[in-house]
Amino acid sequence: MAMTSATETDLRAGRDKSQPYWEFVAIIALLMALNAAAIDVYIPALSDVGAALGVTGENQRQWVITAYVLGFGGAQIIYGPLSDRFGRRKVLFAGLGIYVAAALAAIFAPTFGVLVALRVVQGIGAAATRVVALSVVRDRFNGARMASVMSLVMMVFMVMPVFAPNLGAAVLLFGDWRELSAIMCLFGVGAFAWAWFRLPETLHPDDRRELTARRVFEAFRIIFTNRQAFGYTLATGAFFGVLFAFIAQAEQIYTQVYGIGPAFTLYFSLVACFMSASSFANSRLVARFGTRRLSHTALTGFTLIAALHLVVAISFGGAAPFWLFLALLIPQFCLFGFIPTNFNSLAMDPLGHVAGTASAVLGTVQTLGGGILGGIVGYFYNGSLVPMLTGFTLLGALSLSLVAMAEKGRLFAAPRQTQV
Repeated sequence: MAMTSATETDLRAGRDKSQPYWEFVAIIALLMALNAAAIDVYIPALSDVGAALGVTGENQRQWVITAYVLGFGGAQIIYGPLSDRFGRRKVLFAGLGIYVAAALAAIFAPTFGVLVALRVVQGIGAAATRVVALSVVRDRFNGARMASVMSLVMMVFMVMPVFAPNLGAAVLLFGDWRELSAIMCLFGVGAFAWAWFRLPETLHPDDRRELTARRVFEAFRIIFTNRQAFGYTLATGAFFGVLFAFIAQAEQIYTQVYGIGPAFTLYFSLVACFMSASSFANSRLVARFGTRRLSHTALTGFTLIAALHLVVAISFGGAAPFWLFLALLIPQFCLFGFIPTNFNSLAMDPLGHVAGTASAVLGTVQTLGGGILGGIVGYFYNGSLVPMLTGFTLLGALSLSLVAMAEKGRLFAAPRQTQV
C-alpha cells in the first residue's frame, strides 16, 4: 500500500480545481445535514405520531429518534471498509438510495412498530453519508486545516436544527407527520443529484485496500491500538450522548416543564444558532490556538457549567426559571461547538491511510454510543431537568477522563506535529 503525505494526497486525490472551495464545503455539509434533518424535523411531531399510532407512553415516542440513531450508528462500521475498497462515491450513492427509499416507505407506515423499523433502515442508509463525508475531508486535508474545514461544515450543518424543527412545525399546521417523511425523501434526492454531478472521487487508486478479512482486521488493529485515535473516538461518543439526550427530551422540557407550547421550536432554534456561531468561531480560532487547547478548555467549561446548572435546578425544585435555564443552557451549547469537530480531527489525524474504516469506527462509536447514552438519560426523564443535567455532568466528566487517557494526562497542550 502506498503511503502518501497530506500534501501529496491533497494534490492528487480528487483535488478538482474547477470546484470552488465553498461548494466542496457545502456538499459535505449537506450530506451531514441529511442526518440532522431526519432527526430534528420529527421533534415537534412526536406527540402527533404517538396520537396517530396509539403510543400512550410519552418516553416511548422517543424511539422515533432513537431508532434512527441506532441504525445510523451501527451501520457505519460496514461502510468504512467498503469505501476504502470501492471508493467514496459508490458507497455514498448506495447509502443515499436506501435513505430515500426508507423515507418514502415511512410515509405509508401503518403502525408505530413499522415506522420505527423504517427509521432504523433510514438510519442505515444515512450512515454512508457520515462515513463518506468525513473520509472525503480527510482525503484532502489534515491537522488544523481539517479541523477548520469541518468547523465550516458543522456551521452549515447546525443550520438544520434551526430550520428543520420549524419546518416540521409549519408542515404540521397544514398537514400531518407523514408529510415530514416526504420532505426527507425530497431532501435525499436533492443531495444525491448534487453529489452525483459535483463531488469527485477522492480516494486515490494507490490507497485502496483489499476487502479481505486480514486487511479489514489490520485496519481495525491500527485504529484500536492508536492511543490518540481510540481515546478521542471514545471521548466523542461519550460527549455526543449530551446532544442526543437533549434532542430526545427537548419537546418534553419546553412544553411540559416550561409550558411553551408549539413555539418551543423557536427556542430550540435559538440554541442551535449559538452552536452554529461557535462552530464558525472554531474554524477561525483553531489555527491560532490549536485543536487540543480549544477543545479541552471548552469541554472543561461545559462540564463545570452543567454541574452548576444541575445545582441551580435542584435548588429551584427541579427546574430553574426559564430565563435562567436559557442563560445557562446557551453557554453550554456554545462550548459544544468547539468540541466534537476538534475531537473528530484529532481522532482521524493519525489515520489518513485507513480513513474510510477510521471514519466508520469513529462514527459508530460516536453515534451508536452517544445514542445509547443519550437514550438512557432520556429514559429517566421525570418532569424535571435533574435527570438531563445529571447526564450532562456525568457525560462531560467521562469525556474529559477519556481525553486525559488519550493525552497521557497532559491536557491543554499546544499543537503538536501532525502524524500522517
